[in-house]
Amino acid sequence: MNLEKVVFGFFVLLAATLNFGFFLGDIGDPALHNPVELYAAVVVNLIATVLKFGDRTQLGAVHLATSLVADLQLIAACVVLTYAQNVSAAGLDTEAISSVVSLSGGALLANLVAVILLVSETVSYRRR
Repeated sequence: MNLEKVVFGFFVLLAATLNFGFFLGDIGDPALHNPVELYAAVVVNLIATVLKFGDRTQLGAVHLATSLVADLQLIAACVVLTYAQNVSAAGLDTEAISSVVSLSGGALLANLVAVILLVSETVSYRRR
């Protein structure tokens, strides 16, 4: 068993599940979307991105691209959430949380692509 592959797979799957946990629920209800879960998803996605830098294959490049897309979407969601909570006079209303959840949905799609790539790479792996 390759410990590096285990850690890599762990962070890819954890990023997807944290993102899914935040995304799940009514898009306009702020009570159903925990900001701490969003921040955790950002941190885990950034760790997964760093782990993807070492792979110099074509599949590694696609893994990195999916991770960068997820990072961008999640960071944008955090910016919108922070602005709505701390700056906006309206606060965290339906419009703001809908934007945050939509951005998280885009990141979720990128994370799902990464998981599919990880599974397909694992299935096609042949022992030598």
